[in-house]
Amino acid sequence: MTARSPLGRAPALLWVPALVAVVFLVVPLVALVVATPWASFIDDLRTPEVRAALWLSLRTSLATVVACALVGTPLAWVLARVEFRGRGLVRALVTVPLVLPPVVAGVALLAALGRSGLLGAPLRDATGLTLPYTTAAVVLAHTFVALPFYVISVEGALRSAGEAFDEAAAVLGATRWHTFRRVTLPLALPGVVAGGVLAWARSLGEFGATVTFAGNYPGTTQTMPSRIYAVYLDDPAAARTLAMILLLASVGVLLLLRNRWLTPGAAA
Repeated sequence: MTARSPLGRAPALLWVPALVAVVFLVVPLVALVVATPWASFIDDLRTPEVRAALWLSLRTSLATVVACALVGTPLAWVLARVEFRGRGLVRALVTVPLVLPPVVAGVALLAALGRSGLLGAPLRDATGLTLPYTTAAVVLAHTFVALPFYVISVEGALRSAGEAFDEAAAVLGATRWHTFRRVTLPLALPGVVAGGVLAWARSLGEFGATVTFAGNYPGTTQTMPSRIYAVYLDDPAAARTLAMILLLASVGVLLLLRNRWLTPGAAA
């Protein structure tokens, strides 16, 4: 039996809209599960187009996590540990992709890395390499939208760990690089893992920036979200099957992060 709160009974004016919010969030997911053609689920997964899109999504999302770890971990450390003028501005700029519409992100990437872009034109002239509408463009688009999630998660973990252990290592004669490798990073490892999972999930579901910057070419740039978009108009049932795959992946991510988000007070 649940103990009565000393604050009294929760008012209906709060319970009712809370229930409406839960129903609003849950019913579409339940509807997708019910509407999925489970009888043909396995057969749909075995089609060459779906397997190609799924394999490309897995490869590019894993590459995105690696890219986020390589550049995002140092960035998170700088934001958490180094005092410098303009740090607040840098942090604000890092978080911009969080609120940027994905299509706008794709247009921005084209402006920067397109054939005639700010960086793309010199790159093409110097090496003959063009990035848009290639598999590499998929990874770049995914990294652009996923990196802020990773950086915020790792920076939060670094701040939670505090600098006391770093200072103790410095007193014992450790260099800052040695301290980062042997003290700071191990303490922040749960946040690094959580950031990697978040980046992977964001990458796996990315659509707008990918289609704009990389296109939707089967076998080269067509990821699972792009495949869903291409299939839906002609075969909604098959599209629901593909959507169900991403829903299962999202639930898996939530289970991996259950101690961080599903336990009251864990995120703090």
